[in-house]
Amino acid sequence: MLEAIQKADVLIEALGWIRQLRDKVTIIKLGGSLLDDVDSLRHVLVDIVFMETVGMRPVVVHGGGKAINRALAEEGLESKFIQGRRVTDDATLAVVERVLAGKTNEWLASEIERLGGRAMPLNFQSTNVLTGQPLELAGDDGKTIDLGHVGQVTSVDRRTIDNLCYSGQVPVIPSMCIDANCPDNSGRKLNVNADTAAMAVAEALGAEKLVFLSDINGVRRDIEDPESLISSLTVDEAQNLIAEGSIQSGMIPKVEACLATLGRGVRKIHIIDGRLRHSLLLEIYTNKGVGTEIVSS
Repeated sequence: MLEAIQKADVLIEALGWIRQLRDKVTIIKLGGSLLDDVDSLRHVLVDIVFMETVGMRPVVVHGGGKAINRALAEEGLESKFIQGRRVTDDATLAVVERVLAGKTNEWLASEIERLGGRAMPLNFQSTNVLTGQPLELAGDDGKTIDLGHVGQVTSVDRRTIDNLCYSGQVPVIPSMCIDANCPDNSGRKLNVNADTAAMAVAEALGAEKLVFLSDINGVRRDIEDPESLISSLTVDEAQNLIAEGSIQSGMIPKVEACLATLGRGVRKIHIIDGRLRHSLLLEIYTNKGVGTEIVSS
């Protein structure tokens, strides 16, 4: 009986959040090691089905870096990165499109459907919703680095995404776009960093939440100590932690990008460990959560 009462208490705690977040858009970024961990990924997809079932409007944006690396190696092509961006020549682009916008995108949508939800893959063969322009990075000498077919999102087809959400479907968006100068499917395709693609979608939709599923449990005061997790951060607090060195290395650009996104209409950003079973539900529908939320104030 005690166990049953505890389960009821959990449902009551979730009820307030379910009511508050009904009809609100949440962008969920999938990538990294999570896409290689099928068991953990399926728990995340079950969470997404739950979110849509209780009235939220989840939108998935995904990468596929490790699968792309394997596919390139199988074809004898080298994976080369500059400033965290994959150098994408013609041969690499063909692999990225096949693995990311094809196989991974279609599998995620079909798996959501298998788990009881409804999903729509939004790729170049169905409906492309991201357009952009080539990304220009400056090298140490000040000259522009040639990354090949690498881009940044400048426009999002909000109407198509909104219509799918209103109809009870989960849009599944790969991190690739069409060059804005070539807006049809025969135009130039560009490989996009999945984090920045998710941010662009969140900003365009005015999302209530943007959730990054990572392989760590959030922002820590001590990067080596999981127990030093910071549950909630304001913009000022996050900037102070960066200045004092508590937020370090690869987490710095992610947090800085989060802070910029908060200033462009996104209400909350969450960084959670996607390997923790049902971490998405625990973060969104419980009072304490299991990761780090970053808010404006």
